[in-house]
Amino acid sequence: MPSYTVTVATGSQWFAGTDDYVYLSLEGTAGCSERHLLDKPFYNDFERGAVDSYDVTVEEDLGEIQLIKIEKRKYWYQDDWYLKYITVKTPVGDYLDFPCYRWITDEKEIVLRDGRAKLPRDDKTQILKQHRRKELETRQKTYRWKEWHPGFPLSIDAHSHSDLPRDIQFDNEKGIDFILNYSKAMENLYVNRFMHMFQSSWSDFADFERIFVRISNTISEYVMQHWKEDFMFGYQFLNGCNPVLIQRCTEIPKKLPVTMDMVECSLERNLTLEEEVKQGNVFIVDYELLDGVDANKTDPCTIQYLAAPICLLYKNLENKIVPIAIQLGQKPGPDNPIFLPSDATYDWLLAKIWVRSSDFHIHQTVTHLLRTHLVSEVFSIAMFRQLPAVHPLFKLLVPHMRFTIAINTKAREQLICECGLFDKANATGGGGHVQMVQKAMKDLTYSSLCFPEEIKAKGMDSKEDIPYYYYRDDGIKVWEAIKSFAEDVIHIYYESDEVVCEDVELQAFIKDIYVYGMRGVKASGFPKMIRTREKLAEYLTVIIFTTSAQHAAVNFGQYDWCSWIPNAPPTMRCPPPTEKGTVTIEQIVESLPDRGRSCWHLGAVWALSQFQDNELFLGMYPDEHFVEKPVKEAMAKFRKNLDEIVNTITERNKNKKLPYYYLSPDRIPNSVAV
Repeated sequence: MPSYTVTVATGSQWFAGTDDYVYLSLEGTAGCSERHLLDKPFYNDFERGAVDSYDVTVEEDLGEIQLIKIEKRKYWYQDDWYLKYITVKTPVGDYLDFPCYRWITDEKEIVLRDGRAKLPRDDKTQILKQHRRKELETRQKTYRWKEWHPGFPLSIDAHSHSDLPRDIQFDNEKGIDFILNYSKAMENLYVNRFMHMFQSSWSDFADFERIFVRISNTISEYVMQHWKEDFMFGYQFLNGCNPVLIQRCTEIPKKLPVTMDMVECSLERNLTLEEEVKQGNVFIVDYELLDGVDANKTDPCTIQYLAAPICLLYKNLENKIVPIAIQLGQKPGPDNPIFLPSDATYDWLLAKIWVRSSDFHIHQTVTHLLRTHLVSEVFSIAMFRQLPAVHPLFKLLVPHMRFTIAINTKAREQLICECGLFDKANATGGGGHVQMVQKAMKDLTYSSLCFPEEIKAKGMDSKEDIPYYYYRDDGIKVWEAIKSFAEDVIHIYYESDEVVCEDVELQAFIKDIYVYGMRGVKASGFPKMIRTREKLAEYLTVIIFTTSAQHAAVNFGQYDWCSWIPNAPPTMRCPPPTEKGTVTIEQIVESLPDRGRSCWHLGAVWALSQFQDNELFLGMYPDEHFVEKPVKEAMAKFRKNLDEIVNTITERNKNKKLPYYYLSPDRIPNSVAV
């Protein structure tokens, strides 16, 4: 009688094994096998990390194996099992791989197809078409869209992390408990003794070192030493943790009435301000989005303030970007002076601190939360709803969706919810952050997520004119590597543009993102459908780049650039100055966050800057969703390209006092998971 050898691999996560009854049945083109018992209580099979083999004998040859059914029946208590894959050796010696990489919970059963990626058009038999349809029907009931706040991209319909499908939960929920992690961070940083000291001001700038010295690293220590200097202020717009706002100024806006007399001493080329603008030497950062946003009122004992500054910057003869004018409000007038480097030292310093604080708010809520976390969640939900596990694009994208829905759900549960941790230290807490996301949605466009296009739109694409913009340089390299990989995979499965148009699952995926993620807003520029392989490659690059590289660029530098509190104040406790010549050092210190808020801020930026345990970085695909040789060759080529980028960045960073490594592929996690 024909005999099949079945090999079963269990995951290595904690509690991945099972002691329940496990049954297997095979379904082929010529018939089905009986149900075979593989494991039962006290057999000690299917333990964590185990690979177990079994012989399954059948009465007749089953033909080509199409499906495997795995059933788990509870023995005593809930015992979830993480099944990595099953390999079947047929009677004629062929090997078939059936990837799973899912949890089997309660008394559930799952049906697996072999690992060869298939488009809808490739399925010829009714049984495979039905399996594909059933999987999507089940997923669409499980992964439901929900509006968390009006105007936001839609998110997952789950109140808490424990409500999520087991497959997308963190392996260890304690590992992503924000309250626990922030408290642990403050303890590790030796600042927990200050964490309850709200309303207690620091004595002076040196006093901030009491929560800093023991945790210094190369960049954060350099920031502490040089934060007052104009070159450091300007450098952060290029290579800090929010390097996305600066743009070339093509015309001085009327709402910033800067004159030549004001800035003449800052210009170095014997040109007028207008001539400097025409030559491309003037840049601008406008925080208009903060105008009208309500400041945090959750603590009646501390009044907190926001500003919406406009900052004008200049490229000097050393090719350094330095500030030359700052206006702290959007409407010019006698009570909204333009601060200049030639002003009194503390006037100019406080104006720069206000800009840094405003930059922090835009970074946290728009650059980081909206444009990486929330957008990536949209991609994730749409993928699970519209792409079955056998689809090549599911296999391509699923590593880049790992834990994204889980971390966002936990954030809504503890961090950015009403009375959440975000309210403790941030001036945009208490609802201001919600207003910011709602306002920022109008600028969330498809083209703004296309990295090279966005850089060019801001006039920041010339390496010759702006030579030290490492975020741009490294980002372009990573973008091109991802795009090349996406093109290689697409050409394996889509032989023509016509095949792209005919892929109903792909088109449903694209439509879900447009309708639910972008709320059907035509001005977003998100396509409703994809018609060519070229456009599909770009679209997939947007997804993978956003979930990996873009998030890494704006997340993992938070401790480096924000741990020195005066360089990134999460709140200001005095209003912006309305006249010049009155600012004192005492006023600046009183404006900065108190001891309690400083410590919560420090715990936050430390915790957010840490990689996950067992982090998977860009190009690392240990779960073998793809089994075909051409795709594995494309992956190897992708990794080779990424390694070359790592080597280039490492060489450039040698002997630099301020190395830029956030977009080095060996430091870019595959997905948004922190």
